Formats: sequence, structure tokens, C-alpha cells
Amino acid sequence: GSGKAKKNRKNPNDPARFIGTLAATKEGEAADIHSYLDTEKIDAEAQYDGLYAVCTDLLDDAVSDILKVSEGRWQIEECFRIMKTDFSARPIYLQDENRIKAHFLICFLALLSYRILEKKLDYKYTCETLLGTLKSINFAEIQEQGFMPLYKRETITDDLHAVSGFRTDYQFITKSQMKTIQKRSKGRE
Repeated sequence: GSGKAKKNRKNPNDPARFIGTLAATKEGEAADIHSYLDTEKIDAEAQYDGLYAVCTDLLDDAVSDILKVSEGRWQIEECFRIMKTDFSARPIYLQDENRIKAHFLICFLALLSYRILEKKLDYKYTCETLLGTLKSINFAEIQEQGFMPLYKRETITDDLHAVSGFRTDYQFITKSQMKTIQKRSKGRE
């Protein structure tokens, strides 16, 4: 039934589209079905290797403008992917309109903060790597005297310290030093 109809539809990325079948002899008589690799079809598609087709109705626009729109589209799609996966923006179980708006405002502000940090770090790290590192930066409070870092110092933590303008990887950070770090992290010195 419907399963066979679906199987016959070939996805444009399905390698099965290069398999041809023959069910007749050279004399035209019925024969067993034989499959073969359709090299003519492969060669015909090879001329498009390395090219990316863009369909548009912007017929009067310059090609460079159309490509900018296309490039912006994948960046927007990547933003939504980051929000859904890395920032766990969905699913949400809110009903009040103000709370829903607040939730998405926080998500967009987090995305903006991430994009600024990503740019300052010269696009060196993935979102997943950055978030994982930031989440691992924890401290132990030592008897009301100060803080001891509980994370491992790595190249990425050094890079984060460099772009943020403060360090938290000392063996021991007094309460006074931590207050100064907190002020610097908020842009108040």
C-alpha cells in the first residue's frame, strides 16, 4: 500500500537514485531484474559538485544581496538550534503571556551574550564546549574566608579569563578579591 509508494519516492540525497534496473534482454524479452550502477547519472550530477542552488523570487535583486539573505537564513536557523538544544528553551510549560515573553527574552539575551562571547573568542569554541566549561567553573567556600576554584585550568578557561578581564583560577580567592571580580564582571570597577 502506502509503504511501497513512499519507497518509490527518491530523496534528492538518497544514493539509491544512482541504481538503475534492467528487466529485459537486448532482444526485448522479459528477464530477471538486474540492478546496475548508473554512471551516466553520477556523471550528470557531478557537474554540480561544490555548488549550492538557491531558489528565489527576488528577480530584480543583485546576486550578492540574494546570497546575503541566504547566508543570514542559516545563521538564524543555527540560533534557533542553539536555543532549542544548548539553551533548552523548549519545551516550556508556561501559560501566562508575560511569563512566556520573559522566558523567551531571557533565552534571546543568553543567545546574544553567547554570540558576543563567541566573537570575542574568535569563534574558536563551539557553543556546547563554551557552555560546558562555563557550567564547570565552580568554587568551594572555605570557612567564611574565601573561595577555592574547583575547576581544571585549561586553554579555554585562560581564553575566557583573557576576554572577561578578570581571573578566577588562583589557588585561593579572598572574599574581598571575589567582590572585586564580581564588580568587574558587571562592568563596575
